[in-house]
Amino acid sequence: MTRPTTRPTTRTRTRAEDRGITTAEYAVGTAAGAGLAGLLYKLLTGGFGDRMLRNLFDHVFGLLGIG
Repeated sequence: MTRPTTRPTTRTRTRAEDRGITTAEYAVGTAAGAGLAGLLYKLLTGGFGDRMLRNLFDHVFGLLGIG
């Protein structure tokens, strides 16, 4: 008695076709993270960032009763 040959199921075929998806998602996430880091760096190293950090620390010190 011979066994019937089995064809790959849809589930198996889908997994084989989507192997690179995870890598692509990591690449997009990494690029987005690097872009956000660059934007934050530019904002915080300029005059705006300096004023924002100074106001933040003044506010926190005021709440603590230090400044």
